[in-house]
Amino acid sequence: MSYQEIDAKMLSKMFLAGAKTLESKKEYINELNVFPVPDGDTGTNMTMTIMSAAKEVTALGENPSMEDLCKAISSGSLRGARGNSGVILSQLFRGLTKVIKTYTTLNVSVITESCDKAVETAYKAVMKPKEGTILTVAKGIADKAKELSAAGVTDLEEFVGQCLEHGRYVLSQTPELLPVLKQAGVVDSGGQGLIEVIAGAYDALCGKEIDLSVKEEAPAENAKPNLEVQAEAEIKYGYCTEFLILLNKNFNIKTEMDFKAYLESIGDSIVCVCDGETVKIHVHTNDPGLALQKGLKFGQLSNIKIDNMRLEQEEKLAKAAKKAETEAASAPENTAEPPKKVGFIAISAGEGLSEIFKSIGVDYVIEGGQTMNPSTADILDAVDQVNAENIFVLPNNKNIILAARQAAELMTDKNLLVIPTKTIPQGITAVINYMDGSSVDENEEVMISEISKVKTGQITYAIRDTVIDDKEIKKDDYMGVGDDGILANGTDLTDVVMSTVAAMADADSELISVYYGADVSEEDAEAIRTKIADAYPNLDVELQNGGQPIYYYLISVE
Repeated sequence: MSYQEIDAKMLSKMFLAGAKTLESKKEYINELNVFPVPDGDTGTNMTMTIMSAAKEVTALGENPSMEDLCKAISSGSLRGARGNSGVILSQLFRGLTKVIKTYTTLNVSVITESCDKAVETAYKAVMKPKEGTILTVAKGIADKAKELSAAGVTDLEEFVGQCLEHGRYVLSQTPELLPVLKQAGVVDSGGQGLIEVIAGAYDALCGKEIDLSVKEEAPAENAKPNLEVQAEAEIKYGYCTEFLILLNKNFNIKTEMDFKAYLESIGDSIVCVCDGETVKIHVHTNDPGLALQKGLKFGQLSNIKIDNMRLEQEEKLAKAAKKAETEAASAPENTAEPPKKVGFIAISAGEGLSEIFKSIGVDYVIEGGQTMNPSTADILDAVDQVNAENIFVLPNNKNIILAARQAAELMTDKNLLVIPTKTIPQGITAVINYMDGSSVDENEEVMISEISKVKTGQITYAIRDTVIDDKEIKKDDYMGVGDDGILANGTDLTDVVMSTVAAMADADSELISVYYGADVSEEDAEAIRTKIADAYPNLDVELQNGGQPIYYYLISVE
């Protein structure tokens, strides 16, 4: 069917189709992330952003007015925005709806104008726009729209189809604009997400049958914090099993590969590292005995440690529920108190890190961080829990800064100041440097200045083979990820830690802080601290239990 114009009912259908198409491709988009770390989340962030708006659109029914539809798309995506890609997507929708909300029907001319406004709004939302990203793809589509409109194209199927085709071409060129994409052999993940949204909308316009149903959220009484739900979902294998093999047989590279393959057949989170006469094994499995029996074929076993992760998780959830109960009970008293001048909100992942933030004066910790970026709405909800006139927000992750700034723009009754902390150590430094006697503006200036002096290295593992910063990285390699790229990689965790520290420490360094993660024992962490202290006798080396997922160690050098 050929269209010269569309109404709100068709636009609603196209928007929901775009949302569902993006949702169906989110894992593919996640895999396009340049860094091969086990937390690729662009597809997830964009999907959660658009589905937040989709729920509001669905609630309007089958025949919404254009104004109500635009409000649902804009407000839903703004509040639900997660991660940089999600925030940019929400800003594209914000600009788009600013134009179309004043019309009852849309034609090529109106859509062209709205596309131009969408790009303008999104570029303004990013402090330093970078080409080769979702912004470039959006701009390419808007430029094509203007070209087609000027050429007199009026058929909307032809118009949207050609814009989509050109958008795919622009996406294919993103590696030419961002060398890091070319080196990794991928296109921009955010740009791919935008193309999926438009492809879904185009399918709906062309009459393709698409399931437009949007799942309702679970009832409030069954709801759990995102990180807790994720943690439960991740426990596919219940026992964290660690041990050493004291070798009495040859354990060459092929043997190591075969052993890893066996461990992968019975579990995940595999570590199998041979160090001369010993082999260190770590595996999450439902049958620890199988791993132990396999190890016995190569020698005696030592340092055996088996933890029931499901029981540990149940205990954590029970603690979280009790804490929520206590906070709810005390809420009426807190709201009755006069607001204090300054409060702090920090985003953190890991029980140890959250406790550190609370111990240095942070009022409210949003659990999330790298593995689950909180939304703009999550940050606004946290603001409601802090009884203060001025609130400093510490994102502690570069992918959360835009969502925090968006929350600050939407806030009306409190003054939100976003300190652009990109890592947990930067967030800790910011709070420590707050001075009671200084004004809010003076403290903001000091904190921003001090976090610039903090270098951070994050030790994790690679989930695929790739090349980044001219470093060839193999799947399961350990990696030291610095503020501006990969600092070190290799098959030995200790070597990668030491190389990462060496890349950060210099003559001006005074303090090295090491925060060990949930998958690292206190004994192993202390051994790392000792090794760093021995290598840098003139520096203070501190060790703390961070309890963070994904990253074995977070290391800061100041």
